[in-house]
Amino acid sequence: MMAAETQRAISKSQFDAYRAHTYRLGRGQQLGSAEDAVAYVAERGFVYFWPIKGVDLPSLWAAVAGGRPVADKHDDPGHVTWGWKDGLLPQRRWYYGKLLRGKGTMVSLETLPYFYALSENYGDPNDYLMEYEAGRLGAESKQVYETLLAHGALDTLALRREARLTSRDSNTRFERALVELQRGLRILPVGVAEAGRWKYAFIYDMLDRWLPQVPVQARAIGRGQARAHLLDLYLRSVGAATEPQMVQLFRWRKDEVSKACAVLARDGLAGRVNKLAGQTGEWWATAELSNG
Repeated sequence: MMAAETQRAISKSQFDAYRAHTYRLGRGQQLGSAEDAVAYVAERGFVYFWPIKGVDLPSLWAAVAGGRPVADKHDDPGHVTWGWKDGLLPQRRWYYGKLLRGKGTMVSLETLPYFYALSENYGDPNDYLMEYEAGRLGAESKQVYETLLAHGALDTLALRREARLTSRDSNTRFERALVELQRGLRILPVGVAEAGRWKYAFIYDMLDRWLPQVPVQARAIGRGQARAHLLDLYLRSVGAATEPQMVQLFRWRKDEVSKACAVLARDGLAGRVNKLAGQTGEWWATAELSNG
């Protein structure tokens, strides 16, 4: 139970207005260019590419197309985001990969070192072996990573061939390996090649090789500091969230989330609320809302 002096309520109108701003849902707030998209990701720190069902987080799609569902038709104006994503990959303007919950995530280069500081990477190309030997990295992931380590950047088809994962029964294992390596910040898409049946295939490379400054920047960031910073960015985007929602998104332990929330409260960056948009419960809200 929250202490009486810490109880706060956020009205539905306050909450909706806050999210309309951070999600860019209001009229005239939508993104109109690739440069706008880069600036938006830098402003928010990290967003999803598409909105993900059951997860509260801004997305590039919604910041362009509004709150409507992702359109099935390829010629929908909202799908301009696809071209921005692909066109900016080789320019190193942001990070894109299947990071949070294994879904397409855009992260600013300023924010990426904080995610990296929480990974199993130590800036050594061979540190993956420790993860593998500890049973935290799958055999196919090791194969794929070692292929990129030996051959450099490869498109998806060439990567499968060189990693010897071309059989039909290896499809799922190969895709799982790509996601595992992206979630672990070991590899990332760095471009698009006209390869395969659809003349479209991602080109993958090792993150440490593609963005060598990131491991260097991450060395100065402690794990507690990284969690608090990422949680602050998250709350600044969504306004308010429960600790279980934070656990679900970041895959941190409950005690790690609680400690990060306590740091934000201590620093005046977040506060507890017990009523949100007419619902009772326990949330953490960014200071702008919790102190309002």
